[in-house]
Amino acid sequence: MKLAVIGVNHKTAPVELRERLSFGSDMGQAISELSAQVNGCTIVSTCNRSELYFGIDDHSLTDEGDDDAQSSKTLQAIGQWLADFKNIDFEQIAPYLYIYEDDRALNHWLRVAAGLDSMILGEPQILGQIRQAVAVSREHGGVSSEFGWLTQQVFAAARTVRRDTKVGAQAVTLGFATAKLATQIFDNPSDCTFLLVAAGEMNRLVVHNVAALGVKKIIIVNRSPERAQTLADELAEMAKAANRALELEIVGLDKLSDVLPKADIVSSCSGSMQALISFDMVKNALKIRRHQPMLLVDLAVPRDIEPAVGKLDDVYLYSVDDLQTVIAGNIAERKQAAVEAELLVGQLVAKITEQMQVQTARTQIKEYRAVADAHRERLLAKAMARIEDGEDTKMVLETFAHELSQALMHSPSRLIRHSAQHSDAQTLEMVAQTLIHSYRDKQV
Repeated sequence: MKLAVIGVNHKTAPVELRERLSFGSDMGQAISELSAQVNGCTIVSTCNRSELYFGIDDHSLTDEGDDDAQSSKTLQAIGQWLADFKNIDFEQIAPYLYIYEDDRALNHWLRVAAGLDSMILGEPQILGQIRQAVAVSREHGGVSSEFGWLTQQVFAAARTVRRDTKVGAQAVTLGFATAKLATQIFDNPSDCTFLLVAAGEMNRLVVHNVAALGVKKIIIVNRSPERAQTLADELAEMAKAANRALELEIVGLDKLSDVLPKADIVSSCSGSMQALISFDMVKNALKIRRHQPMLLVDLAVPRDIEPAVGKLDDVYLYSVDDLQTVIAGNIAERKQAAVEAELLVGQLVAKITEQMQVQTARTQIKEYRAVADAHRERLLAKAMARIEDGEDTKMVLETFAHELSQALMHSPSRLIRHSAQHSDAQTLEMVAQTLIHSYRDKQV
């Protein structure tokens, strides 16, 4: 099996085209149709990319034809399928598509999984999104044994890149930075209650990152209950997809002081011209909490949280400027770490390719032995029948031995001829001598 990928991303295609090529409720049908044409597949569809990863079975490449030509036809057919499935003229998407095969496809997949191809360098969400894509593909019968093995190698390699380099170690978005702070302050962030003050877009991004930590309860404080409910529904769907329990509560802004003592983590980003969280409110909350620590992140300008709150013991207060300063330095560190990560990706691709070749060889050897055993059984049955019919045993055995040796020599002879036509003299010599010595070793 050879790996291939066809897709578009934020670097190659405008958002309008990415939207038309995205997959949602039609994912199951797409997997079913695509898997019928290939040896295993998965579809990674996010706001920044739509990619088809699939295996091309070696048996689909004919012995007599040009393998590259046959592979090209398969890739062209899959590209056309994508256009037809999305009801788009192929000529419209062709200039934006990238098509990779073999090592280049594997290198691309690993770079994507490790966050090296993301809009935000090193972002961690993409690996989880690929895992989810593979799970959906498996659910719809799209993961073959060979393709499933390869996905596990990609996941393991991506974890190695993120573990052995600093490409994803530092926060480079406000949401990720907030989540990172939570992991540094709390031993078990999943046990925390997260309070979101205002359900705007900035806080929406923050809550997505914090929710990914597995927090058990999220309280949304907002003037508009409708907007708060929309965000709550979105978070509930995320938790369901991740198979996580999540308690959600929506309250009005007038109840902020009542729910503040429940919160371990607070993110506030309203459009208020006056502070919403005062020194006294936090001091009272700490008293009710018996001085359990609180992380407060103020992303609003003007500020939602009085600066004096930061002077309280057991309070960790960060303003938007504090986070931006941290992020600026972290971006530089990530870019430097990306150089090391790219080198590591190359090494891991070579290792996986070698393992794939070993896997392929094992499969081919098993198939060759099965065919040889079946042929031997046919010849043996034929010989036994002749002996039972009274034919001379010596003549029957001679015929059996001759037919068996002819069968055994047929494939090696074809291999030598093929090597003579398509390989260099050194490869031809190695093949011929290996086959000759294998029979000599049997005689010894």
